[in-house]
Amino acid sequence: MNHALEDLQARGLIAHSTDLGALSEAMDAGPVTYYVGFDPTAPSLHVGNLLQLLTARRLQLAGHRPLILVGGSTGLIGDPKQSGERVMNSKETVAEWVERIRSQVAQFVSFEGDNAALVVNNLDWTSQLNTVDFLRDIGKHFPVNRMLARDVVASRLESGISYTEFSYVLLQALDFLELHRRHGCVLQTGGSDQWGNLTGGVELIRRAEGARVHALATPLITKADGTKFGKTETGTIWLDPALMSPYAFYQAWIQAEDSKVGDYLKQFTFVPVEEVDALMSEHEQAPGRRLPQRRLARELTTLVHGAAETEAAELAAGALFGRGDLADLPESTLAAALAEAGRAELDVAASLTDALVATGLCESRSAARRAVADGGAYVNNERASDPDQALADLPALHGSWLVLRRGKRQIAGVKLGSS
Repeated sequence: MNHALEDLQARGLIAHSTDLGALSEAMDAGPVTYYVGFDPTAPSLHVGNLLQLLTARRLQLAGHRPLILVGGSTGLIGDPKQSGERVMNSKETVAEWVERIRSQVAQFVSFEGDNAALVVNNLDWTSQLNTVDFLRDIGKHFPVNRMLARDVVASRLESGISYTEFSYVLLQALDFLELHRRHGCVLQTGGSDQWGNLTGGVELIRRAEGARVHALATPLITKADGTKFGKTETGTIWLDPALMSPYAFYQAWIQAEDSKVGDYLKQFTFVPVEEVDALMSEHEQAPGRRLPQRRLARELTTLVHGAAETEAAELAAGALFGRGDLADLPESTLAAALAEAGRAELDVAASLTDALVATGLCESRSAARRAVADGGAYVNNERASDPDQALADLPALHGSWLVLRRGKRQIAGVKLGSS
């Protein structure tokens, strides 16, 4: 098998393929052009999209040429959901998101060399598309019974599905056909939940052009309980730092479950498979060190946000629990960390007891006083001694922040206001 496909397979990144043997032969014969698409249904890409971008990067590193499609037209419609119609965003909003996502994908592939990446927008070939021509040239190749058999469509037949969402597969198939004609694209990759759309494009090219092309789908990434990975208590794992801070992004990965962290390392990083296996063997001997989780968080945060933000996130993770100097943390990182931990805004005239209760670290004023008396309350990693001390008299970080800790693990922040 082609070495690039062998690597994908070893990393557990192949869930479905039209004909892996034929695809392997095509890739052995020379570089192939492939594409992966992203619809701008939000202002940022998320962790599910990240897996597709990294798969595209792996294939490019193996010598093949990526086309990254940002769906300026399909983003106006939206792929069908399992339940309920998608909310349609305005053309102006979608256009803005197209540009934001275009800039995000650019950091994951190279635009230099013989196999330089190209970003394309399907609005370029659909905006002038005549409805009658679309139905005659594209729609005639799609048997309705096969479209109805798609899981996402079948699950919606009773509750109802609009023709708009029902016809999405035709538009995605058209994308593959256009990229095949314009750029010689012979492979589309995507998530396993897109398999019906991927094979729709393969079939359209076979019928319309008499050509053989390929599709490859990555698996759905799940947690140990089988639920979809990528959701945290605070929401989706976004790639945009404006929607999810680098610190929160780092924390999402470092909290990976022991039973899944090895898979994530293989699927989301470029650490060699043999090295991952060795790291997991070491983890079995000393699980408390959480070495795979630390490696995973470091690799991914560096890839998405850069080395400086990764270092700041690692410093914050240690400093919050007394393993570093809080004063060394940039205010933006400290604020992001405390947003994750939980924080309250209080007047400087409030007391330490008020703060312990307001942040939820103590359930009552009497409990707060006991925590201080027992030596279990800390301010900026220093043991507190006076429950009635005014916050104004405590050494604020960056002039306005206090980090409160109860015991070893319970953390919260206070943002100081004026008196």
